[in-house]
Amino acid sequence: MSVAQRSPDACPALVLNADFRPLSYFPLSLWSWQDALKAVFLDRVDVVAQYDTSVHSQNFEMRLPSVVSLKTFVKHSRAPAFTRFNVFLRDSFACQYCSSTERDALTFDHVVPRSQGGRTTWENIVAACSACNIRKGGRTPREAKMFPAREPLRPSMYELNERGRAFPPHYLHESWQDFLYWDCELEP
Repeated sequence: MSVAQRSPDACPALVLNADFRPLSYFPLSLWSWQDALKAVFLDRVDVVAQYDTSVHSQNFEMRLPSVVSLKTFVKHSRAPAFTRFNVFLRDSFACQYCSSTERDALTFDHVVPRSQGGRTTWENIVAACSACNIRKGGRTPREAKMFPAREPLRPSMYELNERGRAFPPHYLHESWQDFLYWDCELEP
């Protein structure tokens, strides 16, 4: 199937902030072709790049946008949400005890167990594989002789975005390359 015959559903638009940086890297800020066209017609975005694929009606034809930039800058929240996904992202999707990167076996561990007064906070939760989590059990790192590779801290949105850049999605359209900086060769 040639690019010109691609289904519109296979044509997401990369969404950039007004400063031409992606709104987020992980997950990558993408809009469906429908949302991108709606934003174009509502004059909320500028089209930066387009696919060869077009959509049309009886009286109108338009190439689908592959990259759009917001006309108004969206300020990022300083404090990311405390979620399982964000803990995994902060810890680079790796067990903090054995460095395993097997995502299917990833859980989270209370460094100081709840049974010993540990709380469910950024500063007390780390990503752990199932095997290490079971092995550590309800013990402290000192009792289990298992210490996290990195001290668990509350990340900023900037830090999470930087971590997310290490995990590019499986599909990257060529028009996105100038805005993502993955695998880019830098000039001296």
